[in-house]
Amino acid sequence: MTQQSAGKPSDIRAFLAENPKLRARDAADAQGIAEAQLVAASIGYGTTRIAAHPDRIIPAAEALGEVMALTRVDACVHEKVGAYGNYHRGDHAAMTLTENIDLRIFPSHWVHAFAVETETAQGVRRSLQIFDAAGDAVHKIHLRDGSHHAAWPAIVADLAITDQSDSQQVAARKPVEGAKSRADKADILRAEWAKLTDTHQFLRLCAKLKMNRLGAYRVAGAPWVRQLAPKAADTMLQAVRDAGIEVMIFVGNRGCIQIHTGKIHSLKPMGPWQNVMDPGFNLHLRLDKVAEVWAVHKPTQRGPAVSVEAFDAEGGMIFQVFGVGKEGRDSRAEWGQIVDCLSTLVEVPA
Repeated sequence: MTQQSAGKPSDIRAFLAENPKLRARDAADAQGIAEAQLVAASIGYGTTRIAAHPDRIIPAAEALGEVMALTRVDACVHEKVGAYGNYHRGDHAAMTLTENIDLRIFPSHWVHAFAVETETAQGVRRSLQIFDAAGDAVHKIHLRDGSHHAAWPAIVADLAITDQSDSQQVAARKPVEGAKSRADKADILRAEWAKLTDTHQFLRLCAKLKMNRLGAYRVAGAPWVRQLAPKAADTMLQAVRDAGIEVMIFVGNRGCIQIHTGKIHSLKPMGPWQNVMDPGFNLHLRLDKVAEVWAVHKPTQRGPAVSVEAFDAEGGMIFQVFGVGKEGRDSRAEWGQIVDCLSTLVEVPA
């Protein structure tokens, strides 16, 4: 795997000093480097390189009390306030399951990690930040005013590793897997889809037919999928807010999926962004990067699991939203009605 170097750490620090209000991801993009390389440049200046495995980081995070958990993809940022706990280890997949911090973790992508202290006008900001092999952020844990800051020094000392160099080699970023369809397998896909009893069986079905999620959606057709207009992503959020129903919102990258379960109360659009700004939950969605939206029905033993799923122009998933079931059901009527009312994509002839 190709390794890529950044510029001099001193030059990166100088850029950050000249642009203190620039967000880390934007600052990295402006310099043509990975975000992990940007963060590593400040080692010795408030940043410490730490063990990256979730078996080390998540138990440490539990000692910090109430924090903000952040997981993102290019077009969407998912932020939840809560306390870490109920961690379940796993070689392939691990989980954190609390009322507010609900994560699915894939340890092989937790490659580089840092404990970061940054001086701001509002005081010192502290965070644990984890990156994949390409230097892209996998998950971040931000301390809040009410977090257990007294535990921070011991946590950093315990997690610190021997290598404290301020330069970071990263691997070439793997491209997003675009839609993989097999039109010749469409009849088999539809027949097997009808036999599903659990949503987790779906990806195994796709793999067996040499498709992926988006590719399967493109060939499945009714009654299992309906392609929606891209604007349906925003319409859906507004409808969920207005209906006052609970949903589950999934946003995830290769290394972490973060889930919000609850209502949406406040939507605040700003430029291309639609923003959920609720106490304990923020979602920042780039509407202009939503290229495809699908309404999806999967049969289960508990009734149909109905979702709205958005993808970017490369075929990468942006989010999934499910209705929260009641009384042993996988969905509820109010959510189904919202999905049924979303605009179907109308293809305009060339």
